[in-house]
Amino acid sequence: MKILAFAGSTSSTSINRELVKFVLKDFQDEEINLIDLNDFTMPVFSVDLEKKGFPDEAHNFLKQIEECDVIICSLAEHNRSYSSAFKNVFDWSSRINVKVFQNKPMFLMSTSPGGYGGGNVMNTAKTFFPQFAADVKETFSLPKFYENFDLEAGVINPDMLKDLKDKIENFKNEVKTND
Repeated sequence: MKILAFAGSTSSTSINRELVKFVLKDFQDEEINLIDLNDFTMPVFSVDLEKKGFPDEAHNFLKQIEECDVIICSLAEHNRSYSSAFKNVFDWSSRINVKVFQNKPMFLMSTSPGGYGGGNVMNTAKTFFPQFAADVKETFSLPKFYENFDLEAGVINPDMLKDLKDKIENFKNEVKTND
């Protein structure tokens, strides 16, 4: 199974990237492609720029999705929505192919320093991504990242760790069932 993984952030200290890396430890036997949104930097989308053509980075992002079997991502929440970096990649890509996520099974996550765990962006993505051909199989939101996550140990809250592990197993079973 080929996994495309990413965090919806360009921060060098992204907590969402840390969550993705932690979850990927449960997929060590799989082929993993952990991408960095910094490799997909493009001008801010506009219809005027679109008339001049699409950036190679947007085509490359779509190619990464095309070549994978599943997507694991964790979205950063900025002002109750997607980060501008992710939104820009998404905007450009969706103009090339409205089915951005190409019906790939997705494990969708979010985390934040606050108590809602990126819940606003999670709720938006859960309802919005399927309209762009995301097959969201499982979701997980980790609140209070700095209280519930250790960079060495990962998720340290036992209840949240159990919930995450259960969701990872459920995702694996869902993906195998659909093969």
